[in-house]
Amino acid sequence: MEEVQVVNDSGGVSESGSGMGGALSEGEVGTGKPRINWGLWVGGLVLVLVVVMGAVMAWVKLSGLAVVEEEKMAASKETSQEYTGEKYKILHIMSYHTPWKWTEEQIDGFMAAFEGIDVELKVFEMDTKRNSSKDWMEAKGKEARELIESWQPNLVYVNDDNVQTYVTKYYLDSEIPFVFSGVNGNPEEYGFTESENVAGVLEEEHAIQTVRLLTQIDPSIERVAVITDDGETWPRTIARIKERSVRELRGINFVAYDIVKTFAKYQEKIEEYQTSADAIVHIGIFSFRDAEGNNVAMEDVMKWTVENSKLPDGSFWSDRVDLGNLAAVTVSGYDQGQAAGLMARDILVRGMSPKSFPMEITSKGSVVLNLTRANDLGLQIDTRLLSVGDVVEGYRWEQE
Repeated sequence: MEEVQVVNDSGGVSESGSGMGGALSEGEVGTGKPRINWGLWVGGLVLVLVVVMGAVMAWVKLSGLAVVEEEKMAASKETSQEYTGEKYKILHIMSYHTPWKWTEEQIDGFMAAFEGIDVELKVFEMDTKRNSSKDWMEAKGKEARELIESWQPNLVYVNDDNVQTYVTKYYLDSEIPFVFSGVNGNPEEYGFTESENVAGVLEEEHAIQTVRLLTQIDPSIERVAVITDDGETWPRTIARIKERSVRELRGINFVAYDIVKTFAKYQEKIEEYQTSADAIVHIGIFSFRDAEGNNVAMEDVMKWTVENSKLPDGSFWSDRVDLGNLAAVTVSGYDQGQAAGLMARDILVRGMSPKSFPMEITSKGSVVLNLTRANDLGLQIDTRLLSVGDVVEGYRWEQE
């Protein structure tokens, strides 16, 4: 049973032909002796061997998957058997806000790990995407810490980076266990690796795969520009892209890595890219400021981009594709949350130490494509890509 409270002060099918024909031909004229067609006979034997080998390989694969699934089920069953009916108070402090797909996927995955376990869940939103000033983040961090002290949860689930800076670091080596997901920053720099009470899951973007996806859609792409807002976590993301692109993306020239603060500068850069680049990769689109210093909503950023940029564009999160990016190989928020939830469950139910869990990256990525954006750009996406990806039609800002 789950109780939820929300605290929000900011108001290919392949086809193969058959037709082996007869293995025996008609008898030779005048002899009545059947003649064996060795070509067809050998071809048939090869076909049988291929089928048998395919069946063997499939059995091996399925057996391996079955073993993995059995291990997961056994672990879940073992934990369930150890659960004695306690009710656990879990405080979820999110760096951002809800409703938002990324944060919702994480908490859905986290709570899925607690199926059959009695949890009282309280949610606190720091809302730092829409309000990115340091004063706001410090104030919301203080509120969150006060809530921890007054409510005294059994465990705190914290996701994304800002909450780590303004909340988690204040509780290193405390009695309350903290479990994180969606963290891009270095856990060592946060002090997590030496702390006894912190466990969690790291997030790493599928940058190389996303650029490769863009080149599959448009093989003429050779020059790529990367642009982001000035969020604290993005310099590390850019550093990873720079490092890996040299090794893994030969033939692609990254012509720009731009970190910009204002929406006006963002617009200027996008207009420059129309002649200096063949594609754009968006990272952060949340904290561009207008002339008054206020954050420009990401919906407005992407609406302007769709209406003014004629270049294929990509990112690493599905919400960007919903808003107008052409394509992404996305990080799974659900997998992030579920991995964190399994750790939290073992900490609470089995009494495992947070420090016993390795801080690892979830590796699953999913292809997401915006068919409307492709049509607007005059690009035709191969049906094979469409068959393996999630397809979005339209732009979310049109519906709001």
